[in-house]
Amino acid sequence: MKILLDPYIFLWFISGDHQLLTNIRDILRDPDNEIYLSVVSIWECIVKYKLGKLPLPESPEIYLPKQRDRHQITNLNLDEGSVTQLTNLPLLHNEPFDRMLICQALHHSLTITTVDAKIRAYSVNVI
Repeated sequence: MKILLDPYIFLWFISGDHQLLTNIRDILRDPDNEIYLSVVSIWECIVKYKLGKLPLPESPEIYLPKQRDRHQITNLNLDEGSVTQLTNLPLLHNEPFDRMLICQALHHSLTITTVDAKIRAYSVNVI
């Protein structure tokens, strides 16, 4: 399975947070699955860090890629094919970062792991 992490799932996974359900943790640790973190999630985390809403042990431009690599998570860049998915995406969710993750998941045939119930309203695979 090809899995796209939302920022909360990524942060809970790398920190060992108990909020991450055991079955999700097991899926992310399964070597048969391909795990991705979007540059959009890095962008969102940096914005929240700068606003004082996301404490991190190091500056996000250092900490987040380091943790992504440490946990063998593949970087997913934002590409034109994903962005153009926006033209067909209904406005069911007002969060632009989440909308772009949905577009990336649709374009690259990924399953999103998220705790955001609004994402389930879209025609995208969700765990």
